[in-house]
Amino acid sequence: MKANLLETMRKQALDIFNASLKAVDPVLAVRRYLRKEDNLLRIHDAHFNLSSFNRVYLIGFGKAAAAMAKGVEEVLGEELNGGIISVKYGHLDKLSSKIKINEAGHPVPDDAGMKGAKEMVEFLNHRDEKDLVICVISGGGSAILPLPCEGITLAEKQETTKLLLACGADIKEINAIRKHISQVKGGQLARITQPATLVTLILSDVIGDPLDSIASGPAAPDQTTFEDCWAILTKYELLGKIPPAVEQHLKSGVDKFISDTPKVGDPAFSKTYNNIVGSNWEAVVAARDYAQKLGFNTLILSTFVEGETKDVARVHAAIAKEVNKTGNPINIPACIISGGETTVTIRGDGLGGRNQEFVLAAAMDIQGMEKVVVLSAGTDGTDGPTDIAGGITDGYTLERARENGICKYGEF
Repeated sequence: MKANLLETMRKQALDIFNASLKAVDPVLAVRRYLRKEDNLLRIHDAHFNLSSFNRVYLIGFGKAAAAMAKGVEEVLGEELNGGIISVKYGHLDKLSSKIKINEAGHPVPDDAGMKGAKEMVEFLNHRDEKDLVICVISGGGSAILPLPCEGITLAEKQETTKLLLACGADIKEINAIRKHISQVKGGQLARITQPATLVTLILSDVIGDPLDSIASGPAAPDQTTFEDCWAILTKYELLGKIPPAVEQHLKSGVDKFISDTPKVGDPAFSKTYNNIVGSNWEAVVAARDYAQKLGFNTLILSTFVEGETKDVARVHAAIAKEVNKTGNPINIPACIISGGETTVTIRGDGLGGRNQEFVLAAAMDIQGMEKVVVLSAGTDGTDGPTDIAGGITDGYTLERARENGICKYGEF
């Protein structure tokens, strides 16, 4: 009976997660906001008269860029003249021959990504004021489109990224550094695209959907400065550890020897229009609505969850215990939903990411509890440097793990 109940609950958890995926499906997200009516292209509340442009092009980068590009193609059809996108290895979709697809590394950038970035910049350098460029951006864009500043090699940027990931820096801090050692991030892609009109369609993976953080804000005014970058390096004791060329470049920015990234009011953004077409909030709301249909009392705890993954997992486990004991903050049958972006401080050489660590940490705190299931997964289908989205655990996961020789003494 216990096994059958847990199997049902685990399936329900997966069904709830799948409902959230549908809400942020890249193709559907694009088509919800991008509409063509005769010669008018409508995006949110803005509209563009296609007869005012000689050509319409598509660029994009991120783990979901191919699927988003497919949505753009479905809307524009023959109006689309060509384009180029960069995606994570294997994250492909069926597109027309007009669109070139480059594959690249993620989360650590590689040579293929830099080659794709150079090709995209060269492509944009040939655009003029009668061109409309539609840019699709999704999570992973920062790593997938690397183009280091002059004097910084890709290997040095790779090493910097690895150090930032390993020290526990959050995504905003990592992106601040990325923007200031890049030629395309932090609003600089908008500058490169001029004098063409640039419209971005963004699938957000960042808490609160700040335009300057998603994929390192390539088409948005940058709110971070060289001084911020120096403070991050100091905070995580990385001065003297990151490659000297990177440290020297950032120090030159702090000392005002080189210009900062473009800010609000910069001419680079005079013909740039940014649009969020999908976000964490939409995914969480869809999960809540589906859970309610299954008969659960539901509570959205937060979509701004941050912090060390194992600590956040323990807090969620504590809430589960409270619900079981007192019915607070919600009565059973309960489904508590949260979203955000936690961090993992790497101390070994294992694989995995925040979602797998979350369920393993939660498993240790809910062991022996009946009728409790925890699911943690990424909507992009990957968790860290793996092709696994996340995991599911319950109060008897540790028991099964011990029986199969996976762990001892009640811990992984």
